[in-house]
Amino acid sequence: MAKRSLLVLSVALATLVGIAAYLFLYLANVPGSARAAQTSSGVNLYLATVPAAAANDPHPTWVSYYVTNKQDTNWQHKTTFVVPANSLVHVTVYQYDGASGLRNPFISQASGTVGGTFTLNGKTMNAIDPANASHVFALPQLGISVPLAGVASNAKDQCPNAPCTLSQAHMTITFTIKTGAAGLYRWQCFVPCAAGYIDGFGGPMQSIGYMDGYLKVV
Repeated sequence: MAKRSLLVLSVALATLVGIAAYLFLYLANVPGSARAAQTSSGVNLYLATVPAAAANDPHPTWVSYYVTNKQDTNWQHKTTFVVPANSLVHVTVYQYDGASGLRNPFISQASGTVGGTFTLNGKTMNAIDPANASHVFALPQLGISVPLAGVASNAKDQCPNAPCTLSQAHMTITFTIKTGAAGLYRWQCFVPCAAGYIDGFGGPMQSIGYMDGYLKVV
């Protein structure tokens, strides 16, 4: 009886340790936030999307978003973006990943941006070919969705892991959004870009700090 009680206690303790580790490592260990830059040209948020996170990341093979700056330096692995309320926010995305394609071509169109458009490598557009989509930056609560075109598969000097540089193959996407009332709004990518997961929607696609996060309007 004593041995059986000891075994049950050991299993219970192991289970509790496992639950505590899960809560700390995956639920409580949420990446920090990054504040958009206030410049003479207004509020600017610089982001980057990569085919794989940094080599020293807990998930170095996961596709991910990062925060960067105009020079595409000072990379931060954060996906909560702090922006002012009732303001225009100019967003620039340096997109280093290849195309995954969309299952729903509707989201190859821009929505919710100022003017209903975005620029792709300097060209003003309102949609891309669904097959060329690499990622989407979408804020469903605010009706915002912008498709991000992928780097050509035969492009030279592609970036394998974060951080990347502007000298490497990339697409530059810019758009402007108007924020409203203060609040916390969830953003997410809706392109099935999680290789190795069922239907491409597991892993990084459902993890804050990779392909989704929050827009914190203050």
